[in-house]
Amino acid sequence: MTAVGIDALEIWTGNLKLDLPGTFAPQKGEDPEKYTKGLGLNASSFPDSYEDIVTMGANAAHRLMERKGLEPDDIGRIDVATESAFDNSKPVSTYVAGCLEQVFDGDFHHANKGERKFACIAGTQSLDDAYNWIKAGRNRGRAALVIATDTALYARGDAGEATQGAGAVAMLIDEDPSLVELSTHQGYGSADETDFLKPNQQFPSVDGKRSVQVYLARMREALEDYESVAGDVHPDDFAYAPFHTPFPGMVRKAALLAYRHVTRDTAVEDELAEEIGRQPRAEAFDDEESFHDALREYMDSLKDTDRYREWYAETIDPTLAISREVGNWYTGSVHIARASALKSALEAGKDMTGSTLLVGSYGSGAQAEIHAETVCPGWEEEIEALNVDEQLTARYEMDWADYEEVHDVHNHDMDVEMEEFTAPEGEFAFDGWGRMGERKYRYVE
Repeated sequence: MTAVGIDALEIWTGNLKLDLPGTFAPQKGEDPEKYTKGLGLNASSFPDSYEDIVTMGANAAHRLMERKGLEPDDIGRIDVATESAFDNSKPVSTYVAGCLEQVFDGDFHHANKGERKFACIAGTQSLDDAYNWIKAGRNRGRAALVIATDTALYARGDAGEATQGAGAVAMLIDEDPSLVELSTHQGYGSADETDFLKPNQQFPSVDGKRSVQVYLARMREALEDYESVAGDVHPDDFAYAPFHTPFPGMVRKAALLAYRHVTRDTAVEDELAEEIGRQPRAEAFDDEESFHDALREYMDSLKDTDRYREWYAETIDPTLAISREVGNWYTGSVHIARASALKSALEAGKDMTGSTLLVGSYGSGAQAEIHAETVCPGWEEEIEALNVDEQLTARYEMDWADYEEVHDVHNHDMDVEMEEFTAPEGEFAFDGWGRMGERKYRYVE
């Protein structure tokens, strides 16, 4: 059977930077380590006044298509995943296509376009859609363009404000991919939850504590469901485990739970038992409260073992490097984690071809998906082509007054104009409003 997966990807980060320990923490009167060690974040990326989800998505897609030598006729499908959309009818993909048609010969008139919404998991769902479209033989030899683009902004003063971020990930889905092949096995955990939502509003309403609980519960369900079709997962089965990363501190919790689950009834548990005892089993306790108390005590001990720390350092921590510098990108977050893992492997000189990634996606409301990906020959060239380090270094660093100003510009309820902090060059930029209130864009040479 022909392999289908991600042939290439590109990342586009917002052009502004907010330093969390240096700028945000002093303004809030907080210890900087609350952000660097607690949340696991150093900085957030922000869009300048001329940037939004369209420009960032189009810029990432433009760079991808140019690098791969593609023309519009090579693309049969454009799906945009976002939870920052500004229109309830016209999809962001049409705006992106319009931008790209300014710089390429030809058009996307015969490409299927759509917009996916399920909080942060929509990017992975769009990958699934593209995969199924190609596998069904409906692509006519063409590839799919999947773009995850978001401005994850919160109201000022909101508890989630420090986790903000803005950026886009563009992915080319095709046969015989050069980056990763997607597996046929998937596991899901889904329930009707109210942990994070935007009922016709720009800034989210969040139950932070509940959201963490729901994230972990759905991830556990998805892993169990994945194992029901793919077989039991062992920690040695995969080189990296990219998780959805609203902030790295959340992944620390998910990784610990995942490790306990996949080591249960294995030789790893037997070896750890000599140090911290065996995992508690519910049937050994008279009531649920006693069982959960014992489980918490076991988890506290587990995270301090050398074996777990080494696994985390090798398998999880490399997936978080980019997120630490950009914050939450909603639909793009898990795809940043994948890129971060492979970038770390390239820098370490690891031979990843044939290795497996176990990818954990999540969207509030709520659903998680677990699937495996196999790293393909050619992955080194694809990851080496990323210029994310250069983008991060080139960002304009805001002071607090700058931050307040640009936050107001991107607040849909405010009418604020400002001079941009950076000058657009070789990228798409917002260019005002059309006669029906639509957004207009132009390519700046």
